[in-house]
Formats: sequence, C-alpha cells, structure tokens
Amino acid sequence: QVQLVESGGGLEQPGGSLRLSCAVSGRTFSSTAMGWFRQAPGKEREFVAAISWSGVWTSYADSVKGRFTISRDNAKSTVYLQMNKLKPEDTAVYYCAADTTESVVATGYDYWGQGTQVTVSS
Repeated sequence: QVQLVESGGGLEQPGGSLRLSCAVSGRTFSSTAMGWFRQAPGKEREFVAAISWSGVWTSYADSVKGRFTISRDNAKSTVYLQMNKLKPEDTAVYYCAADTTESVVATGYDYWGQGTQVTVSS
C-alpha cells in the first residue's frame, strides 16, 4: 500500500525558514507526481505547490511564489518543501499528496499523508 509520511513541521518566527519532507513508499516514486497542500483552522484545504515526476514542471500558489520551493530526490523517494520568509498566514497543517499525474487541485490526488503542523508566530 502507498504510504506518505511528512516531517519537518514546527514553530517558527515570522521571517524564518522551515523545510518539510515527505517520504513515499509502496509506489514507484520516480513515476509519481507530488503536491503540497495546507489547511488552516476553519478554512478549506488549499494548493501550495506541485512537481512532476521528473521535476521539470513545478507550480506554486500565488501566496507562496518566490518564498517556497518544491523539489524531489527520486533516489530517496522524498519530496521537499523549502519555506522561506514565513508569515503568520502560513500557519496550517501541511499535507503531501501523490498520484500519477501532476495537479493543482486536491481532487487530483489519490494518496495523502497524515499532515504536519506549521505554526508561524513570534
């Protein structure tokens, strides 16, 4: 079965950085597109970033463009989300997602991790 395990969340001050990781097992990672989504309390889950299986194609939400970077290491079956210049509004539970083709909508992914909390506060 496919498993996605996120790590790297925590408490960070505004302007700081965090790097999230998502390790994938049970699926050929090198042929899997990956996405990151987030959900803040009382809000719907929203798209953050996505990357194709090759890493050639990436997409970002406008709210994180220029601050966040998605990348992948196919040898480690892991996708990363480097988050810089963090803002309080980035506070949310962050989820990684996987499927055959890349997508910017949550319904485009069949497999999800359990989520990791990111809190940005002074």
